[in-house]
This record gives sequence, C-alpha cells and structure tokens, in this order.
Amino acid sequence: MIPAIPSKTAAKPASRGAFIVLEGVDRCGKTTQASLLIKHLVGLGLAAVAMRFPDRTTMVGDLINQYLQSKSELDDRAVHLLFSANRWEAAPALRKTLIDDGANIICDRYAHSGVAFSSSKPSLEDNLDWCRACDVGLPAPDAIIFLDIAQEEAEQRGGYGGERYEKKEMQQRVRKRFSQLQEMDEKDGRIPWFIVNAAQTIEEVQIEINEIVEKTVEKVQSEEQPVGLLWKEETKG
Repeated sequence: MIPAIPSKTAAKPASRGAFIVLEGVDRCGKTTQASLLIKHLVGLGLAAVAMRFPDRTTMVGDLINQYLQSKSELDDRAVHLLFSANRWEAAPALRKTLIDDGANIICDRYAHSGVAFSSSKPSLEDNLDWCRACDVGLPAPDAIIFLDIAQEEAEQRGGYGGERYEKKEMQQRVRKRFSQLQEMDEKDGRIPWFIVNAAQTIEEVQIEINEIVEKTVEKVQSEEQPVGLLWKEETKG
C-alpha cells in the first residue's frame, strides 16, 4: 500500500503533501489514471505515493477480498464496518506520509466509495448518515477527482462483471449516491470535487487530471493548512 518510509535522518519537509482521491463507478479508469499521475508527479520532482482501497493486503482486507469475490457471505452492516476499518487501519501511515514525509498521496477510492456502495444496497438505502458516521474523523482529501462515464460504456470495458458489485442496477444506484455525496460536500465547502469526462482518451483524461492536481498541490503548499478531518467540524482555539 505505502512504500518504505524515507530514512529517519532526512530533514522534515517544509510543507505537507496533498491528498488526492480518484473516485467513480467501476471500470471508469481510476487505477490507470492513478498510475499515470504518480509518474507525472515524480517527473516534476514531487514525492508521490500510491494508495488504494480496499487494501486487500491486510487481515481486514483479506476478508473484504473474499467477500468481493463472492467467496463468503456477510451482513451488509458488517461488510461496511470492514471497509471502514480497512481505511482506519491505514490512517496513521497516511498521516505520516502526508505530514512527516511531505509526500503527495494519490488514492484509488476512499471513504466516499465505501459510503456510496454500502448505502446503495437495499438494506442500507435509508442509512446514509450511519454509513458516513463510520468514517467521520478520517484524514480528509484535499481534492476528489470523479471520473464520470456512462454505465453502458463502463460495461464494455475489460473485466467488467468480475466482482460482486459490478452489476448494472447496483452501479446505477452508486452513481446517484456519488452525486448526493458531492452535493453534501459542496454545501459543506471543505472538500472540492472535480468532474472529469472519463469517456475521453486516456491522454485527454490524463491532461485534465494533471492540471487539477498540480493546482491542488500548489494550493496545499502555499496555504500550509493542516490535514483536515473527514465530515467533522474542526474545533478552534
């Protein structure tokens, strides 16, 4: 998930890194664009680290992986708590990477995906607030880049349908939840969303994302704001 931490003898960076999250429905191209973005930032001389959720390499992640591959059955609330726990177990390393190492994090899915997918299940469709509450207080992204693609086109991409959630009706409900979460974040005003048309060529999408991320990194470095808390009002004084 996170590469080796630099030597302890290294000087503490002057500013923290930016936390960028790529979101979208399945097969929208997040993983491809995250990889290209890492290479772009490194090419600019910026430290960049890749993260991905769920992180299937941990004990919690292994349980999630079995569930997603339909090798086990779990209660919907239990599954949501596992996804949330998977993010919480990574939170200390995430903060260390941003603050102590000053590295930018490019994350393929995060809490918004967890909430969107869980609350799209019939058993939890009226429990959006409960789903969000499990992740309140996690490190907050500095920007969410949503790769927008029509359901019909996503279904034509390689590998579609290989996991539990890759079903048309589910993906349509997830898309609506993402829109609802975007509206909530925009009303709150602390987590900016950027919508990118993922139906463009890989190169065209990459150009848009690079521009967004470069501006976000510059903003984070110039304002020197602390890492925010996800969906939680921060006390002052």
